[in-house]
Amino acid sequence: MYRSFTRVADSAGLRVIRLHDARHGCATLLTAAGVAPRVVMEILGHSQISITMDVYTHVVQDTQREAISHMDRLLKRPPGRE
Repeated sequence: MYRSFTRVADSAGLRVIRLHDARHGCATLLTAAGVAPRVVMEILGHSQISITMDVYTHVVQDTQREAISHMDRLLKRPPGRE
């Protein structure tokens, strides 16, 4: 399987990565896109959500920036305006 994967990546001009790294990327991108963690867990075949969330997903900088901007907007709202 790995040989097929590396051939496809090479022919597409992509840097070859380990299949395991692709699983991390999959979990991170799906989570950043708003896919429910339980769904990501099932796609990856994990039996526990903690494996998916604690080991396989990573914070995407754009998502982190959006969260910080959102918090900034919340803190700047006048009292009583929600």
